[in-house]
Amino acid sequence: MRSATLRFPPYPIRGVRVLHQKQSCAPHFAEIEVDFEPAADGFVFVAADGLAVGYEPAEDLPRFFAAAAAGIEEYLGLAEHGIVIAARVVLRYARADTFGSHELAFKVAGYLAAGKALERVRVPRR
Repeated sequence: MRSATLRFPPYPIRGVRVLHQKQSCAPHFAEIEVDFEPAADGFVFVAADGLAVGYEPAEDLPRFFAAAAAGIEEYLGLAEHGIVIAARVVLRYARADTFGSHELAFKVAGYLAAGKALERVRVPRR
């Protein structure tokens, strides 16, 4: 295992979009687009000013967004990635559906978005 030397993200990573959709007896649906920006330290997740999501009941949305943030932070915090998290993550777009949108679906979408962002900066192994 490598030591944690890479601060993530080293530069802004814009427009990381994920559609997580699973059809089954327990469907999942979450679509998000996030930007990763360098920060002084730690992890901050915010929704962009003016973000509008056509979903009812609207009071579920903060829980969905918190779940996406938890998925991102969980993925980035895995020791195997060897990074120091110094990120401000901005939710730019979100879509939810009455069938399948729930906290777990958004957590998985966040997890997948973090993986996509990390792939963009991964230094090839020698």
